[in-house]
Amino acid sequence: MSEQTALDVSGSDLRETRIAEARHILSLLNFDAERSNERSALVLLALLELRPEAEWNAAERPMLRTVQIMQWLRDVYGKDYKPNTRETIRRSTLHQFAEAGLVVQNPDRPDRPTNSPQWCYQIEPVAYGLITAFKRDDFSERLKDYLIERPGLQSLYAREREMNRIPLQLPGGKEVTLSPGGQNVLIVQVIKEFCERYTPNGEVLYIGDADDKWQVFEKEVFAELGVTVDSHGKMPDVVVYLREKNWLVLIEAASSHGPVDHKRYRELSNLFRGSTAGLVFISALPSRIELRKYLKDIAWETDVWCADNPTHLIHFNGERFLGPYS
Repeated sequence: MSEQTALDVSGSDLRETRIAEARHILSLLNFDAERSNERSALVLLALLELRPEAEWNAAERPMLRTVQIMQWLRDVYGKDYKPNTRETIRRSTLHQFAEAGLVVQNPDRPDRPTNSPQWCYQIEPVAYGLITAFKRDDFSERLKDYLIERPGLQSLYAREREMNRIPLQLPGGKEVTLSPGGQNVLIVQVIKEFCERYTPNGEVLYIGDADDKWQVFEKEVFAELGVTVDSHGKMPDVVVYLREKNWLVLIEAASSHGPVDHKRYRELSNLFRGSTAGLVFISALPSRIELRKYLKDIAWETDVWCADNPTHLIHFNGERFLGPYS
């Protein structure tokens, strides 16, 4: 065996040992199998910037975005996660780490919009103190204390997250909260301004919060209307049912995504193809200035509403002003 090969094998052994240790720590913290697998162990190591050859007490506490986590693992552990894996890392590891209080989200700016590219994660200070004590004689005692304290830490960070949410009262009186920033700011305007004017007495059947896609989802009413919602189908941002007219109003909040263009029109028509209610398609935009970017893309037989001119609708062709088309 050459000297270079021996070094490569040694480096590989160090990486495997470090990953195994990280998995063991996660299992000691009572994470389930998926949150204790190799992917989650590597994410933990990235959040600690702990190299294979370093001791656990050399761990750091950087604030990292998901893309930075992936880049660090590529550079240091030779783990090349593909770009389409980013959502898996975020939803199947980082989200649960945050829920358990192992990491803090956006410690530099807790009200950062959910869809911000600057969304970041950092190991929670108490958890960091425990993890850096791994292999020390007092680790077992510290672990016992940490597991007793963790419910309190989880409650603390949960309260902080709730404080930054946007309260919203639906037309029927139901109260919900939405995650801050992003298109949710426009969704609040849609509910308060558009619905009040154009869908009075309408029932809000669905709101797609970036933090909780199904927070408002009236499954039974959809079923009554012949609509079976595929969990993989891309729902509009807001769905309102006008019972007296038998209309389903499908609203896209085009602040971070586009409006109802021809492709989206076909997608929504297919998604709601079983509906016994007529379909109305609305693109909601923050302003007429924003509308300029999308004018060439907006589908015919749809309507546009701009939040900065809430008392007006812009109708794109057709024999009706506002209503479904056969």
